[in-house]
Amino acid sequence: MSSSVRFLLNGLAETAVAAAPDMTVLRWLRLQARLTGTKEGCAEGDCGACTVALAEPGPQGLVWRPANACILLMGQIHGKLLVTVEGLADGARLHPVQEAMVARHASQCGFCTPGFVMSLFAAYRNRERPQTESIHDALAGNLCRCTGYRPIVDAARDSLGAESADRFDALEPAILEALRAIAAQPALACETPEGRFLAPRDKYELACALAADPQARILAGGTDLALEVTKRHARLPSLIALGRVAALRRVEEDARTLTLGAAAPYEDLLERLAALAPTLGVLLRRLGSRQIRALGTIGGNLANASPIGDMAPALIALEGSLRLESARGMREIALEDFFLAYRRTALEAGEFIDSVRLRKPGPSDFFDVEKISRRFDQDISAVCGAIRFESAQGVIRGARIAFGGMSATSARARHAEAALEGAPLAMASFARAAAALTQDFAPLSDHRASADHRMRTARNLFVRWGEAATRPPEAAP
Repeated sequence: MSSSVRFLLNGLAETAVAAAPDMTVLRWLRLQARLTGTKEGCAEGDCGACTVALAEPGPQGLVWRPANACILLMGQIHGKLLVTVEGLADGARLHPVQEAMVARHASQCGFCTPGFVMSLFAAYRNRERPQTESIHDALAGNLCRCTGYRPIVDAARDSLGAESADRFDALEPAILEALRAIAAQPALACETPEGRFLAPRDKYELACALAADPQARILAGGTDLALEVTKRHARLPSLIALGRVAALRRVEEDARTLTLGAAAPYEDLLERLAALAPTLGVLLRRLGSRQIRALGTIGGNLANASPIGDMAPALIALEGSLRLESARGMREIALEDFFLAYRRTALEAGEFIDSVRLRKPGPSDFFDVEKISRRFDQDISAVCGAIRFESAQGVIRGARIAFGGMSATSARARHAEAALEGAPLAMASFARAAAALTQDFAPLSDHRASADHRMRTARNLFVRWGEAATRPPEAAP
């Protein structure tokens, strides 16, 4: 077992740290490494002031991702390269991203500037092109109160369009070699007086670790779990992380189904899910910034069992099922049966989610998912609804409808489904289904939306779905 978190910091020098299991990267950087360019703003992964870059070996070299250091735990960077704003310059020469920020006067008070620089640095290292949509996506997780964003976007366009190299081009072969050497070491078991952090390498080690310590908290991406540390000031004395179990990050596909490893980060799934349905891609982009998508996982989102978790309604509509494993064996469960009550699931002691399997929409299927929130980007939904059905000869078959935000769990709208089943593909059918929602849900009022607003919104989604499903195909040019 490796007793210390081992990683590369701003280059080639390997760093070994015996960190408390709930030590955040931001806290370690500022208080122990004395690298204070990384700032704390919101302490919940919203503002981007704490953005750092992480790199790990991929099929064709290093894969770079921005991440929020405020909700990233030290054990999660084991076997990775961590780059902060202090590590970008090549001696006295600024990085091309930094040069562009200076040239475009893209900083005023400067507090948020390191985070913007690091988000653009990750995009630069991934050779992204200076297209407006890509730039906005790269910067969506960073907030600035001073500049109005225009000079930052201009700096992004200048730097991403540049062909100049940076110091990491020459260092990449040595970085890959060093990271692979760390990966070849035994599993991480970091023991400190404050607790322990385990990072098993395969599902067998994971099952054994959970059997030995069934009360340990499972750490997937940590984008929600870490808030217990940063917001509630709780201690997490025993953590078992999933990030090094390669089998839990797999993606498998056949003609009818798509299977997603529970620990696969959202960023790795974005293109595959968007290919199934464009609205799934929109949902994922709205779910969180790149910093959040780099860490957050589909299994973590489901195990969290939030009634306003965005993915559950879409996956339920797509006939999602879960494969659960433990040292005792394996079982499968339909996703709608996985949620038992508010924040309660069917997971038993020692169990973990292995994967999520869904049925891909077919050529005669209608599928849509809609998220309603106060803010379009990176906001928690008031209502999220998804629908899927097959239309054969003008008749609706196999309707599956699911909503989040309408009850204590994400759930199917079975009365609305029954109203659509066998009905003609017409607006009147969708109106009857909308009326049936009052038999399915009795939503609550909270600070995000009133009960009346939620019910009206959910019923209005049937108008949108009906108009989309009954709209005649555009005439060929």
